[in-house]
Amino acid sequence: MASPSLHRLRYYLSEHPSIVGFRWSHTQSWGSTWSFLFTSISLYVSAAVILHAFLLLLFRHRRPLPLGPIPAAHSLSMALLSATIFAGTVLSTAAEIRDTRWWWGRSRTTPFQWLLCFPLGTRPSGRVFFWSYIYYLSRFLHAFRTFITIIRYRKLSFFKIFNHSILIFMSFLWLEFSQSFQVLAILLTTLLYSVVYGYRFWTAIGLPSACFPFVVNCQMVLLSCNLVCHIGVLLMHFIKGGCNGIGAWVFNSVLNGAILLLFLNFYVKMYLRRTKVAVDSVKEKVCQNDT
Repeated sequence: MASPSLHRLRYYLSEHPSIVGFRWSHTQSWGSTWSFLFTSISLYVSAAVILHAFLLLLFRHRRPLPLGPIPAAHSLSMALLSATIFAGTVLSTAAEIRDTRWWWGRSRTTPFQWLLCFPLGTRPSGRVFFWSYIYYLSRFLHAFRTFITIIRYRKLSFFKIFNHSILIFMSFLWLEFSQSFQVLAILLTTLLYSVVYGYRFWTAIGLPSACFPFVVNCQMVLLSCNLVCHIGVLLMHFIKGGCNGIGAWVFNSVLNGAILLLFLNFYVKMYLRRTKVAVDSVKEKVCQNDT
């Protein structure tokens, strides 16, 4: 038998009335309007550009600025929040499978097929959409890392600005159009983010870092898994006769493709740079030995 603490945890993560009765609504859900979406993204981009320009004028040197415990606190909060969303989504998905198993038997749908392809007519309400909403809100906290990087290193990365903006936009579309595949996307992303931000917290408090680009490799794994799942959604759409929110899924696929291309470009440049540094180091040692 499960302990009372596990029952309590399951209740607060999947059976609480506010979770079971959740409904995405423009009048009841904070941040659920198109005007809020475009305004918040515009303010985010503008604030990042203005802050970067101001700091370049204020500080002529490029030495890192100390921010105290702020980076570590942000990483810890993102790691804990991602782990909570992951656990809540897992428990809520299991509860939805349990409650609708009778319907799936009649429609010849398996749980994995449902994770890839919501039936036509699915509404953004219930347990999994509650955690999708929390995930959407967490993207704003995730974007705060941009300002930490700008203040600390005076670096403004187009890829990071674009990536954070697109993640906010895509998570909004998931809810607005009850888009298929979002449950798997949330599970994959929050699982990787809990590991990545846990690692960032580990290094931020002064503990040793990995001997390879840990964060970049984790992001590469996430993008690869997303690509495989997108192919699965496309197959399910034709096999099952349609997936809910497929129009939004197509748009999201284009945005994910743009992110993948930008990241691959960054990954290749980073690999070539590391290779060049290693070759130069070997040449220097050879020259020293010859002399």
